[in-house]
Amino acid sequence: MQELHARIERFVAAHDLMPAGGAVTCLVSGGADSTCLWHALDTLGYRVRAVHVHHDVRGAAADEDARHCADVLGAEVVRVEPRATEAAMRDARYGATASYGLRATGHTATDQLETVLYRLVSSGSTRGIKAKREDGVVRPLLAVTREETVAYCRAHGVPVRVDETNADTKRGLIRDEILPLLRRLDPRAEANLLALADEEPRLPRALERSLVELLSHRAGTKTADLGGGIRAVREYDRLSLDGTVEWGPWQLQASRPGLWVRTRRPGDRLAGRRRKVQDLLVDAKVPRAERDEWPLVVDGDAVVAVPGIAEAPGWEGVVTARRTA
Repeated sequence: MQELHARIERFVAAHDLMPAGGAVTCLVSGGADSTCLWHALDTLGYRVRAVHVHHDVRGAAADEDARHCADVLGAEVVRVEPRATEAAMRDARYGATASYGLRATGHTATDQLETVLYRLVSSGSTRGIKAKREDGVVRPLLAVTREETVAYCRAHGVPVRVDETNADTKRGLIRDEILPLLRRLDPRAEANLLALADEEPRLPRALERSLVELLSHRAGTKTADLGGGIRAVREYDRLSLDGTVEWGPWQLQASRPGLWVRTRRPGDRLAGRRRKVQDLLVDAKVPRAERDEWPLVVDGDAVVAVPGIAEAPGWEGVVTARRTA
């Protein structure tokens, strides 16, 4: 079990999920995955508390789950109105516990595998479960399998509940019928499917084709309708987007029309200032390797904002910038 603890610690550190020894609320169902999560994080020195969300479905079985979590895990029970789908129940669960701050769920590598496979066949996407959501939900067990969580709880003598309805779900179909067939087809099937979750997410194919066509040449001006009311304009080496511009790890929005985003050029200066953009980047300790790709917001030829670093006089607050990585 020490190896499993070490693997969880490495995954948490690699994805910056939680500060060492910090407080975290485990969302527990009573099953092996969330019970393993609760026990392992406590063993690793985190300040753990448990919360069980009672969805008021499945009748007496759900009541027993709530009692189990309260008695065995010391969980606080939060009741929410029933929802019709698993996705709606998940949203309700996360919404009802938002006030608890950092929350951890027991999603495992097995859940990741099932998610990738389902999304691959249902939408052509290989997008997996996020290790760290934007709303304060983290998944520390994505490097641990469901079989390992069951063995962990058994080894530590912690009782768990079993949801008998799981076999009737789409995940149950994948788990009980599809994955065994894929293993027969190739023993590397699971490892290869999990590897897809680690790849960079791709744009929808139609959007990707539009952007590739738009950016394939730099001569003249070209526009592309990207859907959802968003139009992209490429004019030589500059890109204008009516909406949110995603530039590498940056998300940029402007409250004034007619602005463009581009990389720096020799001699660029912030409008109304004598200092060169190069000097601003150096003073801000931007690594040399990142300077040539740092976005500049321009009005015509005038640099009006260096996101995250400086704004030209009169342009304060016009550009909203958020760096996602």
